[in-house]
Amino acid sequence: MKRLFTAAVLGLVLIGTAQAAIDTYEFANETERERYRTLVEELRCPKCQNQNIADSDAPIAMDLRGQIYRMLSEGQTDPQIIDFLVSRYGDFVLYKPPVTARTLLLWYGPAGLLVGGFVLVGVILVRRRRKPGTAANGLSADEQQRLAALLSQPSTFQPPVDKRD
Repeated sequence: MKRLFTAAVLGLVLIGTAQAAIDTYEFANETERERYRTLVEELRCPKCQNQNIADSDAPIAMDLRGQIYRMLSEGQTDPQIIDFLVSRYGDFVLYKPPVTARTLLLWYGPAGLLVGGFVLVGVILVRRRRKPGTAANGLSADEQQRLAALLSQPSTFQPPVDKRD
């Protein structure tokens, strides 16, 4: 009975701490609400590696949602808000960073590695085909003659006799 009571009290305590903070912002109209929702869903949380600001419960995400709300209330445009966040946190807050000199490797690196791999495989295959004096199985003409001579000799191998019969 004592364990059941302890479990119930612990469950009630955990329920109280598990409640997530819900943002309750008042918007002037529905378009402003949609702009807010779009911005917080398109921007990445600086702390949570791959989570947007809307879904993150990190304290910095809560602060960023408040800042975005404040900037929208002040009448700033979406590009102004995004530029502010990029200047403060870098291109990391964008899911699609712009193509600049700093992000060229990010955008074109995977394709370059893939093309480089295909070129390397092609070079290896071409070099294997061009080796002189090797047959399709990789033996030179001299080695093929020795193998043919060994295979043409009569076999002296005799299997062991099973004495259990």
